[in-house]
Amino acid sequence: MKKYTLFLFTCLLINTSFSQKKTQVFKTGESLRYKMSYSGFLTAGTALLELKETELNGKKVFHSVGTGQTSGMIKWFFKVNDNYQSYFDKETIKPFLFKRKIDEGGYKKHRITSFNYTSKKAYIQDFSLQKATSVPFHNVQDMLSSFYYLRNKELKNMKVGDEIAIDMFMDSQVYPFKLRFLGKEILRTKFGKIKTLIFRPMVQSGRIFKAQESVTLWVTDDANKIPVKMKADLLVGSLRADLDKYQGLSNPFMKN
Repeated sequence: MKKYTLFLFTCLLINTSFSQKKTQVFKTGESLRYKMSYSGFLTAGTALLELKETELNGKKVFHSVGTGQTSGMIKWFFKVNDNYQSYFDKETIKPFLFKRKIDEGGYKKHRITSFNYTSKKAYIQDFSLQKATSVPFHNVQDMLSSFYYLRNKELKNMKVGDEIAIDMFMDSQVYPFKLRFLGKEILRTKFGKIKTLIFRPMVQSGRIFKAQESVTLWVTDDANKIPVKMKADLLVGSLRADLDKYQGLSNPFMKN
């Protein structure tokens, strides 16, 4: 079984967010914090996603920072400390720079990927292996920019069974990624009852993800389209993420 991380599940979670193009879906200062639990009762950790504005090579861009850490009993036997960062265009949401630095129970990776749209190549610096490589690409999103890219897509007429597909750049490769729309549900949360849209990621067998993964995602059915719940059935137990705190949303948080 491939390694599973708190942040990988969070990336699956956040990749389901959508809204109409004419609405400002996100803005500088947005912050989303999630509480992770294992098998419904063991505290597994927290995941935090923040959006800021910064300057990269003389251009104003969005800077997204995602972090994940284990806590509670899980931390005693499997410690996770992950940091992901994406710098992307404020209008087109094209990624310019992606940073990944993880430590998962001693399994470490430290990579920086820059996307060159002139050469159509992604340049990867691997500090753990001390080598550099380049990979051709076309219309890809990194693990964090895909969150904001999909939130900006128009989904007025989506029906049950419809799918949205993107190419995600991860670990020096391009992976096809699809989300299937399952329907709607009024979800009980710590914030009250919320109208949600339900999605399931459909991924290619034999790659980073396994076809038999059972991941279900709930996102708010409002102008923000933020994830409020995720559940992943594992070979042993299950992992769940629940929205614990939010701030800086671009639109009112709609409740039922």
